[in-house]
Amino acid sequence: MIVIKLILGTIAALAGIGCTIFILVEAFKDEIWKGIVSFLCWLYLLYFAVFEWEHDWKWPILLVSFGGNAIAAGIWRL
Repeated sequence: MIVIKLILGTIAALAGIGCTIFILVEAFKDEIWKGIVSFLCWLYLLYFAVFEWEHDWKWPILLVSFGGNAIAAGIWRL
């Protein structure tokens, strides 16, 4: 059971980190200062992702980004 939890947590964490990096790259593409501030402050990354970033798959990417990391943290809390 512990192995299954670790595998599911790892998959959720990798998906969440991948989507977060994708949003961070988009922030750097928009403007350099937005990318730097997003890298240093996760609240600005959330603000940028919700209000300024335009993408066709915006909400599913945000769900995987923030939800995947939260799910991984909950699963890994053995």
